[in-house]
Amino acid sequence: MSVTVFIQSRNGAKRWQPGKRWLLLPALLIAAGIGAYEHNEQQFYQQQLNVDGEKAARKEQQQELLQLKSATASQLSMLATHVARMQAKLTRLEALGEQVAQSNQLEEQFDFSDEVGVGGLSDIGANIELEQLIADMDSLVLRIDKNNVQLSLLETVSSNLHIDKERYISGRPITKGWLSSHFGFRNDPFTGRRALHKGIDFAGKDGSEVVSTGGGVVTWAGPRFGYGELIEIDHGNGLRTRYGHNKALLVHAGDVVAKGEDIAVMGSTGRSTGPHVHYEVLRDGKQIDPKTFVYRKAG
Repeated sequence: MSVTVFIQSRNGAKRWQPGKRWLLLPALLIAAGIGAYEHNEQQFYQQQLNVDGEKAARKEQQQELLQLKSATASQLSMLATHVARMQAKLTRLEALGEQVAQSNQLEEQFDFSDEVGVGGLSDIGANIELEQLIADMDSLVLRIDKNNVQLSLLETVSSNLHIDKERYISGRPITKGWLSSHFGFRNDPFTGRRALHKGIDFAGKDGSEVVSTGGGVVTWAGPRFGYGELIEIDHGNGLRTRYGHNKALLVHAGDVVAKGEDIAVMGSTGRSTGPHVHYEVLRDGKQIDPKTFVYRKAG
């Protein structure tokens, strides 16, 4: 097959017959166009895939960020709980420490209100991780719990020592006066016969103070035959003291009295010849000689 092309010019019409190569040019142009279109289409598709992939990656990153934010909030909440627990325990520890220090007159040596002095050189370590921080705080809470228990035991021991010191019977039941009659057999001032005197008498001025020789609980405060106005105090461990012939009583049954506290006013009520206090010490309900307690050193 051949193609003839006529070209009109000033000199007339000319005939040009192209070769086979010229006939292939349109096909090549069409094929090149199709190839370029497919290439552009492939690039557009790839770009679209990349855009979709980036969108998916950003969405995944946003999801991870939300999860991290939620986990951080949970950890911070846990951290705040740990801090609150530590603050409560430290507050109690400080209160117990101050109480023990005051009870033992150690306020100048232990001040729980000031910051504890620390310092010194240290190497720079790695960054602190939240999990390690929480673990350290858990360990600190356990130490605080242990110290709370130990300090509570110390407080109990200190209190018991203080109580033992308070109820330790010693000294005279008066602030002013003199010993007028010993424990043991004597001539009864009313009958003149030999009789057992079950206490010690301390004479003094009418209306002077009568004091407790040890801390304890008042088990009797009122009149009793022979004693007049009587006060009886239970000091524990089977020991009791009695203070008889008082003019007036300053305490009532059930009261807790301290060592050296004024409990009565000296008088001459009951079977008495003049102002004095009849002082008895009883062990397991039986009168014993108070002299050992009167002259022993204060505990």
